[in-house]
Amino acid sequence: MLDAFTWYKQSALKWKGNIVVHIDPWGIPEGDDKADVILITHAHFDHFDQADLDRVTKDGTILLAPEDVSAQIPAGDVRGVKPDQMLEAAGLQIATVPAYNFLPDRTDFHPRDNNWVGYVVDLGGTRSYFAGDLDHIPEMADIKADLAFVPVGGTYTMDPVEASGAIKQMAPMMAVPYHFGFVVGSRSFGDEFVRAIAPIEGTVMKPVNPFEQP
Repeated sequence: MLDAFTWYKQSALKWKGNIVVHIDPWGIPEGDDKADVILITHAHFDHFDQADLDRVTKDGTILLAPEDVSAQIPAGDVRGVKPDQMLEAAGLQIATVPAYNFLPDRTDFHPRDNNWVGYVVDLGGTRSYFAGDLDHIPEMADIKADLAFVPVGGTYTMDPVEASGAIKQMAPMMAVPYHFGFVVGSRSFGDEFVRAIAPIEGTVMKPVNPFEQP
């Protein structure tokens, strides 16, 4: 299920099948695959970096991003999105879902009113959920996915315990932790999350970039 995915760092992923999809590209090496579709979840530097976008953009790349991000991108096929939309790009059916904080000590990091998003996309027959940055929000209970990528780093997002509660509620076939080991969150958080979601299958991917946190 994960063979077609590459994890670079934080929430930066690539799926390479019949097309190439980059999600929140950050830390992308020169010469990497150019994207047919790019999905941006929100405006923070570790999810929206113009230099990394330039590295993976080609003629014809379709870029989906929240409206406050899309307004900053100077050229190309850039499409502003908001939560709870169904979209089509390069033959993909893409659903946007809410991503925000509601816990009192986090609400300033990812306010609900910003209309930032996660994405649910059918990639190679696998319904894949890319959560973006969020708490265990009520809307997660309605998300149906085979494969779920969720943040576990704490501070700005769910920690391993919170994320495991969300996954047990969603009950995907497999869950993968991300958004840890770099800006915040010990590299051990991935393993903690995998243990916590059993018997749901969990996998910690090896990032292209070396972990920065102990």
